[in-house]
Amino acid sequence: MVSEGGMVEPIEAAAEKGETKPRHMLERKWTFWFDNQSKPKQGAAWGTSLRKLYTFDTVEEFWCLYDQIFRPSKLPANADFHLFKAGIEPKWEDPECANGGKWTVISSRKANLDAMWLETLMALIGEQFEENDEICGVVASVRQRQDKLALWTKTASNEAAQMGIGRKWKEIIDVTDKIPYSFHDDSRSQKSSRGRYNV
Repeated sequence: MVSEGGMVEPIEAAAEKGETKPRHMLERKWTFWFDNQSKPKQGAAWGTSLRKLYTFDTVEEFWCLYDQIFRPSKLPANADFHLFKAGIEPKWEDPECANGGKWTVISSRKANLDAMWLETLMALIGEQFEENDEICGVVASVRQRQDKLALWTKTASNEAAQMGIGRKWKEIIDVTDKIPYSFHDDSRSQKSSRGRYNV
């Protein structure tokens, strides 16, 4: 900021004068996570490469982070980006996720993955789902053959809530093909991870 005498003032000084732009607070805090499994250490347990990147609670912080952080299409193969509600780790073991599951969409085009990722992020932070309390977060998984986007929810057995979320998500990301919902319990126990619900 430039003062009357042409001197550049530090941002802190401008802030003290109350000259900062108003911030647009979100309903809740969200956290970006990153996991690069392309070079796992021998014998390392799953999740050891998971890193918390940044927690934010304003629209302005979100856009700054989104513009600075790579789009999923720029990630190396076997890497994941996560956006989860603050306080929830993107792991099956987290108490908020333990009885949940996920809706999954496959993408064979990188540009499509980026578009669906951004639309999903904006829907989450903008609280566009009627069942907001059921949502844990979203994961973009970059793989060599097909990329995936997975929307994690809290209570897999609540079919009505999951179907509502699935239908709304399809509308948000503009997908017409059927998408499956799988329970984390099924994936964990190596049972068929075939979708329990479909929309």
